[in-house]
Order: sequence, then structure tokens, then C-alpha cells
Amino acid sequence: MEQATRVGITIVGIDTQELIKTLNRVYADEWIAYYQYWLCAKLVEGPMRVEVAAELEEHAREEHKHATLLADRIIQLGGTPLLKPADWHTHAGCGYDATRNAYVQAVLEENLKGEQCAIQTYHRLLAMVDGKDPITYDIILSILADEVEHEHDLVRLLTSLRKIQTT
Repeated sequence: MEQATRVGITIVGIDTQELIKTLNRVYADEWIAYYQYWLCAKLVEGPMRVEVAAELEEHAREEHKHATLLADRIIQLGGTPLLKPADWHTHAGCGYDATRNAYVQAVLEENLKGEQCAIQTYHRLLAMVDGKDPITYDIILSILADEVEHEHDLVRLLTSLRKIQTT
């Protein structure tokens, strides 16, 4: 039986397979970010621990939401999201450094580094799909806005922590 043509895929003005591959990389990053935030929220120690843990838990929920949006888009484009968690590490662009220090400052700096990588990655992806795939563009723009907000939140917490440490 002949497969029906999907107009939603054919209007994408770039190589769909390359786009799916790229979306799977950021999908892997989102799962890793989710895990990192989730775990750090459990492990974080030191001043402002309760406030920082709450912020990290919120970020974890948002990273999970991003992974869901990306999985849905990959499927819409005719692809399959990475099926094995082991593949997340090998396909991720930003990667994952296991937490070695649960002190609040180290945790915030570690997560800030991840957010800054995500911002750069999503900025490049936005340029890749701009004018070619408006659906993916809107998804990536939304995720990028969240990542910028996450960076702001982490910088704010680091600034507050430094003020506490100097008084």
C-alpha cells in the first residue's frame, strides 16, 4: 500500500533527516538537563538550599516539557526520538558532567554552564530553521526563551549567594 503524502513534512524547506538528527541532539540535551536539575535539587547543600532546590525542581519540570515538545516534533517530521537513554550521552551537544560538589555555588555554576551551552545551541538551531520550518522555529523560540530565563534565574541566585557570603 502506498504511503500518504504528508504536506506538513514536505513544506519544511530543509533536509528533514538532518533536522530530525539535530532535534534528537537537543532532545538528548533536554533529558540530560532534566536529570541534572532533578538530581542537583536533591543533593544541593549550603546556604539558600531550599530556595535553590525549588528553582532547580522548576527548571527540571521545564526541561522535561522541552523534551516532550521536541519528541512530538521529531515524530511529526517522520522521525523517531532517541529510544535508549544510553544514546542521550553520545548524541548530546552540551553533554553532562556528573555533579562532584553539592555545595550550592558549585551546583549553580554547573547548571549555569549547561544553560549557556543550551542558549548557544538553540540560537544556532533557530537560524537553521528560520524561514524554512515555522513550526520548529516556534518550538525552538519558546524553548530558547525558557533557557534564557533559566540563565537569569541562576545568575540571580548566584548573585544573592555572593551577597550572603560577603556579609
